[in-house]
Amino acid sequence: MLKRYFPILEWGAQYSRATLSADMLAAVIVTIMLIPQSLAYALLAGLPPVVGLYASILPLVAYAIFGTSRTLAVGPVAVVSLMTASAAGAVAAQGSAEYLQAAITLAALSGVMLAVLGLLRLGFLANLLSHPVIAGFITASGILIATSQLRHVLGIAGGGENWPDMLTSLAQNITTVNWPTLVIGGLAVAFLFWVRKGFAPLLQKTGMSEKTAVMAAKAGPVIAVALTIVAVIVLGLADKGVKLVGAVPQGMPPFSVPSMNLGLISQLWVPALLISIIGFVESVSVAQTLAAKRRQRIAPDQELVGLGAANIAAAFSGGYPVTGGFARSVVNFDAGAQTPAAGAYTAVGIALASLFLTPLLFNLPIATLAATIIVAVLSLVDVKTPVRLWRYSKGDFAAHVATIGMTLLAGVEMGVISGVCVGLLLYLWKASRPHAAIVGRVPETEHFRNVERHKVLTLPHLLSIRIDESLTYLNARWLEEYVLERVAEKPELRHVILMCSAVNAIDATGLESLEAINHRLGDGGIGLHLSEVKGPVMDRLKDTHFLEELNGKVFLSQDSAWSQLASDDGSPAEPKDQYLARGMI
Repeated sequence: MLKRYFPILEWGAQYSRATLSADMLAAVIVTIMLIPQSLAYALLAGLPPVVGLYASILPLVAYAIFGTSRTLAVGPVAVVSLMTASAAGAVAAQGSAEYLQAAITLAALSGVMLAVLGLLRLGFLANLLSHPVIAGFITASGILIATSQLRHVLGIAGGGENWPDMLTSLAQNITTVNWPTLVIGGLAVAFLFWVRKGFAPLLQKTGMSEKTAVMAAKAGPVIAVALTIVAVIVLGLADKGVKLVGAVPQGMPPFSVPSMNLGLISQLWVPALLISIIGFVESVSVAQTLAAKRRQRIAPDQELVGLGAANIAAAFSGGYPVTGGFARSVVNFDAGAQTPAAGAYTAVGIALASLFLTPLLFNLPIATLAATIIVAVLSLVDVKTPVRLWRYSKGDFAAHVATIGMTLLAGVEMGVISGVCVGLLLYLWKASRPHAAIVGRVPETEHFRNVERHKVLTLPHLLSIRIDESLTYLNARWLEEYVLERVAEKPELRHVILMCSAVNAIDATGLESLEAINHRLGDGGIGLHLSEVKGPVMDRLKDTHFLEELNGKVFLSQDSAWSQLASDDGSPAEPKDQYLARGMI
């Protein structure tokens, strides 16, 4: 029981010197990557850069204790940072103490929600967000984030809560571009894009191994930070209008307490819930993908607890909402991390940076952090998914496009909510119109297939309908109308067989519809029969009067039903005659 809630007890008991070495190496690499990312994502969230460092210390330790993924790297991420900025900006002015308090409270609310969901084993609720909705939201968020950071690269004023407002603001202020800022920001963007593809091959030409070169290339943002700081100092860019990070507080994260103001909590609980669900879905998909590569497994419900603990730790250490990041986790995995202890060692590295390196960040251009964000989030923009969805499922395409559109036009919260609503409405519409097929017997076999897809035997006095969904209140009336319409098309009909091989459940409304079908067919002198009814469904039917009132029989198999009822009015016709009757030869 303890190991279930404290996974550290399981992997900690097997910890070895070799594992320590692997985790320490991975921690060094992830720390180098995480420092500029933390600063940049805090800027995206509208918070002082140091808050990003605070959110990368205790949360990592908390996840190492409660999380189940061996390689997930927890910390600030782009999408959650954007959602934090949107939620906190709705209740306080950016840069104010109230804004920071709102961000801390968001982390606490998100942490409590995640932990409670995990303890109650309600991780399945995340399934309300389908993949098309998540993909659409992430794509739109990437566009929003990149657009919001352009003003920092251009050195102009701007802002806006949605994409049209951002574009309008950029257009209105484009004449006030600060050219030194644009040069340093543009070069940083170009350098970071080149580092992603060109740095590793260059290092390999010097004799470095491929794996080492790829790991070294991850330090590209740190190199950009160092070069631009040197440029600011040497060229005196601070006097030319280039905005800098400025003084960053030195020291460990302060102890902070989330707000207990019920008014503020009432304004933040919905955004906190959305942040929790989005963060969990993003995190658990990354964790499952990486675990599968090593034939490991994670426990989704315990992952909720781990992420909840990480966010609660962030709230009490001056941070803001965190989750598992894709890029960092992949780097952690590739660097050879063996246990969550790698995250704890990373936290030590970030703590040392907070203690000793923050004075060096005074001359860091804001444009460099913006460039880091732009390069990171443009990889989130997926232009292939809409094409695939259009070809495969128009309904999923609609949910995907609706999420993108609403996120861009109305903001992140409305984007998620609209995507979920469209997805649920489409699901309900599909569920209310289940697939059912008239089936016939495949010649010389005991198999039955759809008459629209296969050359099969049918009989004029016998109608076999295969139901491919459970019977619920959503589709029961539709089935009733479907059966009666098919019966009306066959005046010589004497028997109807409902093939229930795909029916896993029948609720009360479904039972009422079956009773109605039975009575209507009985009044017309037609027998209603069931075949291939599953055991649990039959157990439920036995507790009702339906089987007693059924004017037909219940058959173990469709073949048995066909064999007994086919001869009810004589021998079946020859196969060739059946095909001729249906115009198939």
